[in-house]
Amino acid sequence: MKKFVALIAVAAMCLLLLCACSGGKTTVKVIDIQLSSEEYAFAVNPNDAELLTKVNTFLKEIKENGKFDEICNHYFGDGKPVEIESAAEDSSKDQLIVVTEPGFAPFEYTSGSKYLGIDMEMAKLLADYLGKELVIKAIEFDSIFQTLNTNGADIGMAGITVNESRKLLVKFSDTYYNAAQKIIVKSDDTTFDDCKTKEDVDKLLNGDKKLKIGVQSGTTGQFYVEGSEDFGFEKIANAEAVGFTNGTSAVTAMANGDVDYVIIDEAPAAAIAKAFNAMNG
Repeated sequence: MKKFVALIAVAAMCLLLLCACSGGKTTVKVIDIQLSSEEYAFAVNPNDAELLTKVNTFLKEIKENGKFDEICNHYFGDGKPVEIESAAEDSSKDQLIVVTEPGFAPFEYTSGSKYLGIDMEMAKLLADYLGKELVIKAIEFDSIFQTLNTNGADIGMAGITVNESRKLLVKFSDTYYNAAQKIIVKSDDTTFDDCKTKEDVDKLLNGDKKLKIGVQSGTTGQFYVEGSEDFGFEKIANAEAVGFTNGTSAVTAMANGDVDYVIIDEAPAAAIAKAFNAMNG
C-alpha cells in the first residue's frame, strides 16, 4: 500500500477522536489482506442522460491527460491536498449539485467549511468542465441513492461501489478506482497476525465467538458482514454489523470496547488508522 504523507482527515476527524475516546492509549492497525475486490464510480441522477455522457467523457479525459493521477498524488504521494469550497445552493444559477458523505478520507472529508479528498477535487474539476458552479451537500451515505433518484441532486461522489441494487436507483458512470475491504483491529490484538489470505481471515471471523463488527452504514463493509447476493458475500456467522455514520466513529467505538473489529474500504482504513494513532500513540 502506498504511504500517505499528509495526515488525512485532520480537523473534524481528529476532533471527534479527541472527544470520543476514553483516556487510554489504545492504538489500532489495519490487517493487510484484501477481503474483496470492487470498483468505485459516480452515481448520476437517472433522469439526466446528458450529464452521464459528459461525466464519462470527463473521466476519460482526466485519466488520459494525467490529471486524475495528479489528484491521487495529493493523497497517496508527495502532493498537497486542495481545499474545495461549496457555493450556496441557488435555483436561479447554473449549478452542479453534488451529494457526498464527508467522513471517508481520502476520498471526501472536511476541514472547517472546506471539502478535501479525491472525489471532491474531481467534483470541482467536473463543475469547471461543465461550466457550472459547484454545490456540495453533505448527507448520510445510504441516502445518496434515493436523493439522486428523486431529483434531489445531480451526482453522488462518495467512494461509491457499483452494485446491482444501486443500479435500480441511479445510473453509474464509468469506474475510476479499484478498491477493497480491510479489517481494522486494536494494535495488541493478535487474532489475525498469522493470516496470509482472505480465506484465513474469513475462517477466524466465522468461528464460534459472537462478534460485533463496526461498519459505515450502507457501505460495502456492512454487506460483507451481513452477506449480499449483489456483492457475492456470504454472511459472517455469529457476527452482527453495527452501523456508524462514518469509519472514524466505528474505530472509536472499537477502541472503547463497543465493537470487536471494523471493516471498511482500504484507503479510508489506512487514513483513519493513521489519524487515530497520531492522536493516541
